[in-house]
Amino acid sequence: MTNSERRPQDHDLTVATLDQGVEIIESREVPLGGPRAMTVRRTLPSRQRSLIGAFCFADHYGPDAVEATGGMDVAPHPHTGLQTVTWLFEGRVLHQDALGSVQEIRPGQLNLMTAGRGVCHSEEGTVRRFPDQSSLHGIQLWTALPESTRHGERAFEHVEEVPTVTIDGARVQVFMGALGGATSPARADTPLVAAQVDLPAGARVRLPVEPGFEHGVMLDTGQLHVAGHPLAPSALAYLPPGREEIELVAGDAGARLVLMGGAPFEEDILMWWNFVGREHEEVVEAREQWQAAVRGEEEGIARFGQVLGYEGDPLPAPALPHVRLKSRGRL
Repeated sequence: MTNSERRPQDHDLTVATLDQGVEIIESREVPLGGPRAMTVRRTLPSRQRSLIGAFCFADHYGPDAVEATGGMDVAPHPHTGLQTVTWLFEGRVLHQDALGSVQEIRPGQLNLMTAGRGVCHSEEGTVRRFPDQSSLHGIQLWTALPESTRHGERAFEHVEEVPTVTIDGARVQVFMGALGGATSPARADTPLVAAQVDLPAGARVRLPVEPGFEHGVMLDTGQLHVAGHPLAPSALAYLPPGREEIELVAGDAGARLVLMGGAPFEEDILMWWNFVGREHEEVVEAREQWQAAVRGEEEGIARFGQVLGYEGDPLPAPALPHVRLKSRGRL
């Protein structure tokens, strides 16, 4: 998924710091296109927190009535220095990329694309692609690649069935990293974890976690308290390193959430639009080369490739701000 903002920048999101270092980050709405387009709710990055582990971007969307909004129709767009993590609760999305991948994704499956030095892809969850589709609902996460792999080759993998365990009555689908004795087969370039957790009504779950990790809990549906603090749907609860477990308590309707986390990512990153880098100059170069790819020039195509199965033009990059871009740490 692309960052569709025409002037990508940091934003002040509402952040409440509670006891034991817990922070509640409220989401903000971002449209993926025109006035009838699907809207996503974004919690990462925020001005207060750039990363949770290597996770540097978090969008939550739906349930979206695709007949009314048109659904998700994201034209070919570029990425550098990151992985895109696509996870659905409802509906279907067609992924196509510069490696020639053509992959439909459904709930309970993982699409993971590693950009390396550069890749482009498209995403479609529309009635045109899926005539019987009525609703689309899911999350999109990005992870920042470390210096050791961020200049590497592009790659794509699809995990059709992720490992699932039961913890204190909760169903846990581990789609990245390891949790509760289950380990995802998906590539991870830094120590991290991501999982969907479904709690039955009134459940109290003590989720065992790696104490060296920081974690984020995003509520999808239902009622939930995280470490004693209420969490609203689409909001993100941040928990610092040092915990061996996270207490989750569901309300009468149960709860569905996504856990993300990892070892604190100590490298400063520079994130602008769909590019994750380290210096102003490399982001400027990536933008110029993507614009060359949009124009069909070989220099840009050599770096980002082409999506051949999408019916439409690639997405041009927004204009750069008239200031020097600065890298940021975790905070």
